[in-house]
Amino acid sequence: MNTRSNSRNRFENEANKYAAYLETPEGRLRTDLAFANLQEFLPALPALGSLRALDLGCGTGAAGMRLARLGIQVTLLDSSPAMLSLAGRAIAEADLQATTTIQYGDAARLTDIFQEKSFDVILCHNLLEFVDDPAAVFQGAARIMRDSSAILSVLVRNRAGEVLKAALQTGNLAAAEDHLTAEWGEESLYRGKVRLFTSETLESMLQEASLSIVARRGVRVIADYLPAQISRAAEFDRIVALERKLAREREFFAIARYLHSFARLCGGDE
Repeated sequence: MNTRSNSRNRFENEANKYAAYLETPEGRLRTDLAFANLQEFLPALPALGSLRALDLGCGTGAAGMRLARLGIQVTLLDSSPAMLSLAGRAIAEADLQATTTIQYGDAARLTDIFQEKSFDVILCHNLLEFVDDPAAVFQGAARIMRDSSAILSVLVRNRAGEVLKAALQTGNLAAAEDHLTAEWGEESLYRGKVRLFTSETLESMLQEASLSIVARRGVRVIADYLPAQISRAAEFDRIVALERKLAREREFFAIARYLHSFARLCGGDE
């Protein structure tokens, strides 16, 4: 399956749809929770100003811009001109041009774009679901991480979450059973295929790139399965607070819709 070309078409032709999704409670939960997790691994001020970060498959630039607001020098990388155009407008509106750079490029060819040992923080959020070779992204990321203190933040679609979604949201028991071993799921926004991950497959890919996981978190552990009478918008802050408590617990992050892993070059400290 040529996931890269299909994904480029999706994100290029309907970039505005993705931007609108990020403003929904579901989209905000994903980005807010992932950023809250990431902040645990950033140094305290004033050291932030000396960091360089790379946002792979940056999309609208939402995650990278949050880092830029902290004073971090951020490069936004994407293979979709339409997404980079949205990111460029957002950067200008936020007056973040001094700390943010836009770069067109393929995340599977990082060493062709950047020098080795260039970045202290690399975001790889909801990108690997759509690329042809996730392992190549990890291998390139490892080579451009500055040293063993650099952190790679990886957010991917969790296979277990797809099982629960089918069973709890739609009552489709057959689909739930199929997803127990599925490598692909359906991406609801564009109705395209999306790669699914388990903790084991993700860890194996990282190890092959000489990267080791130092922490795991869950994102949207229970938010997708709350009863309809609970307003995701009105109860947003309470949902975030509960999700943050569940995110660290092994029995809960294992069933989250998204697996959030933090990795360093082998030999780095936890």
